[in-house]
Amino acid sequence: MERENVGIAGYVEYQRREFCKDIGCPIQHRLEKHQAGTDEYEEVRRTCKTQCIHTTYEFHHWLVDHGYEIVRPAPPDAQDA
Repeated sequence: MERENVGIAGYVEYQRREFCKDIGCPIQHRLEKHQAGTDEYEEVRRTCKTQCIHTTYEFHHWLVDHGYEIVRPAPPDAQDA
């Protein structure tokens, strides 16, 4: 399923790794030392993808504390109601 990038008027979207940068994640610091696309970068990135040192709980609460709202489109059948 391909995700459409549809913004909501008056809102800003979360930017990739914004949480990681804001909390000073040490893995993010390692990632920033390498050029995107290099073998070294991809090796560090794998840590983020498979062994993140932070929890979804931390991430969710960071989002809420920073004013983000998590939204999704209504199912097609609900839009007719």
